[in-house]
Amino acid sequence: MNGLALDVSRRALLIGGVAACAAACHRGGPDAGPAASSSASSANPAATLDGAIAGAWRAPQDKARDRWRHPAQTLAFWGVKPGSTMVEVWPGAGWYTDILAPFLTATGGVLYAAEFKPDTPAAAAVVDTFHHRLQADPKHYGAVRLTAFGPASGPLAPPASADTVLFLRNVHDWMHGGFADKAFHDAFQALKPGGVLGIEEHRLPAGGTQDVLATSGYVQEAYIKQMAKDAGFAFDKASEINANPRDDHNHPFGVWTLPPTRRSAPAGKPPNPAFNHAPYDAIGESDRMTLRFVKPR
Repeated sequence: MNGLALDVSRRALLIGGVAACAAACHRGGPDAGPAASSSASSANPAATLDGAIAGAWRAPQDKARDRWRHPAQTLAFWGVKPGSTMVEVWPGAGWYTDILAPFLTATGGVLYAAEFKPDTPAAAAVVDTFHHRLQADPKHYGAVRLTAFGPASGPLAPPASADTVLFLRNVHDWMHGGFADKAFHDAFQALKPGGVLGIEEHRLPAGGTQDVLATSGYVQEAYIKQMAKDAGFAFDKASEINANPRDDHNHPFGVWTLPPTRRSAPAGKPPNPAFNHAPYDAIGESDRMTLRFVKPR
């Protein structure tokens, strides 16, 4: 479980039961007319992705990372639409949840946050904090339904209910835990025919043999594509939206040496105050693949 604990202080680990999506989920969805869309946008800025990304509820340090994560372009690439039913698997501290939940709440959609059960006091504290965050601001987070994902978890969402499932920089964790194949299978079951699996993951250059435990945090694109194919998905397209050519993928503490984690010692060891972060800070965040897969109709 060491790989799963690598970023536990940064992950908000949520659990809960699967809730059915009410028929009203799709009011204001993709078929809503221009007048309705315009009216909703003026009444609630979160009714557009740009408005949700600019939202005042997002922390300044999270907005500062937009230059590396390109949320507007990335979500557009995956085809995220108003009124959708979406699943975010292991949303962590909620970086993307802060965008997706307000957007879906404002447009009549639903967001399932499928998380792993916390197994340390530190993880439990993060869970409590994030739960309070959701409960304290139902205006923005009302669309969130808490479910679970782990080695023995049940459905991410009701079968064939989701328009989009997102894996956001976490396939390497599941590889380390030995249940990455289950993640792809569970996503396939949750998606409607024609639904989209969107993946953002730290990219290891092609060549050589993939470490099946992904101990560096990097994964080869071909390896991701094969897991998706084995689960039944059809590869649709790739984007270089989140590429970083300055990342040489060779760091003393894996991808976590880079921002935002900035690790200075092996996992589980105290930080090294003498470690020189400068060359890694100059690289910025990791080189990432951005992939789109489709569940065949």
